[in-house]
Amino acid sequence: MAHKSGFVNIIGNPNAGKSTLMNVLVGDKLSIITPKAQTTRQRILGICNTDEYQIIFSDTPGMVNPHYKLHQAMINSIKATLQDADVFLLISDRGEDFKNEDIIRDIQQSKIPVILLLNKIDLSSQEEIATQIERWQTKLPDAAILPVSALHKFNTQSVMDMILERLPEAPPYYPKDEVSDRPLRFFVTEILREQILIHYQKEIPYSVEVVVDTYEETDDIDKIRCLIYVERESQKHIIIGKEGAALKRVGKNARLQMEQFLGKKVFLQIFVKVIKDWRNDEKVLKKFGYNT
Repeated sequence: MAHKSGFVNIIGNPNAGKSTLMNVLVGDKLSIITPKAQTTRQRILGICNTDEYQIIFSDTPGMVNPHYKLHQAMINSIKATLQDADVFLLISDRGEDFKNEDIIRDIQQSKIPVILLLNKIDLSSQEEIATQIERWQTKLPDAAILPVSALHKFNTQSVMDMILERLPEAPPYYPKDEVSDRPLRFFVTEILREQILIHYQKEIPYSVEVVVDTYEETDDIDKIRCLIYVERESQKHIIIGKEGAALKRVGKNARLQMEQFLGKKVFLQIFVKVIKDWRNDEKVLKKFGYNT
């Protein structure tokens, strides 16, 4: 049997379950998951390997109406997936229409195979699911439609089967022992950012960027120094908390997650700095790795 290989790009609204689905399909936690929308900011590849195939899943930011230059960079990240996709996975959260209809229109015009997943069906009745399927068959007549629950792993094997049916014959694009295109530093920052999303409310998590300042690896322990950037002094005080209690809690939880991910002890230092209105500063966004 010929080897199959290709890029499967996952697109949907914020909080539709894209990251949960990719983690399930890849079999590893690569994308951070929280109940908050706009958790994913940059495109992340998760690579699923067997002897017969290599599927390169691409988790993208949720489609948003841009209010900051950061949001526009997130939209650019989604648009980049139009260039290399072999299959599109569109995820609709219980029938919700997609934001950024122009992206959906570009996907339809590309003639690349589309699988539309109706996620979170455990929260819908049979009648609601049937109505959703009928409506989407009208809106996306060329798409294959499948109800799923990424959280409960319902129909996820069927998703894999449908992908493999549509994947082209090709050699692997990445070494077979790789599970992502991202370096360790990236996952370290995402683990810390996930804890910030979990423990802080309102605008704070969205005003934060995390950067690894230094990373020293040894056989027994990794020594990591992270910088948390915020937009205003008042946000810095909230992140740190009274007598540093809030930052200590976040740091402890992040360190434990890092140790689990890395499989070794971690010595973690965290410092908080202010860059005024960084979400609208193109130079800073480029420095942080966003495509503006």
